[in-house]
Amino acid sequence: MKKTTLIVLLLIAITTTAQEKMISHEGITNFEASIPLFEEVKAINEKTTCVLITKTGEISCWVAVKDFKFKRNLMEDHFNTNYMESDRYPKAVFKGKIEKFDLKNLKSEMVTYQINGKMTIRGRTKKMTVKGTIKKVNDGIELYSEFPINTDDYKIEIPFIVSSKISKNVNTKIACVFR
Repeated sequence: MKKTTLIVLLLIAITTTAQEKMISHEGITNFEASIPLFEEVKAINEKTTCVLITKTGEISCWVAVKDFKFKRNLMEDHFNTNYMESDRYPKAVFKGKIEKFDLKNLKSEMVTYQINGKMTIRGRTKKMTVKGTIKKVNDGIELYSEFPINTDDYKIEIPFIVSSKISKNVNTKIACVFR
């Protein structure tokens, strides 16, 4: 009898927790650090993972740095080896909270929210506030955000020889659907 009660309580706890947490394993993060008139510096990562705690509006997103794909393999190699040191710092992480988030108020129209949190890249953490749009979709909740990242904030050194061809202000976008 005690075992049955314990199993039932455990299943109820798991079900309750599962309803409060929504996950996206197929989010897309891309960035562009291009300078006009020079070769495009742009990459995409289609394996972004994000977790949303619907009760509190807490959000966490992380990407494996090596999963960013460039048009040219040489750029990808330089990005991982020289700029991001992806063997030493394999992930970039954002943890924050969506201000005034209420799951009951979501509609099929995009609503803009402020998201306060901390971004960790290359072992360095910086507080940041970004805007994100959120809407209810058929199979979950869609999040989209666009924000700049300054390479100096994370001590990403751009060699002098290419510094005029790569922007220090990196335009970053993330999109995911929580299910």
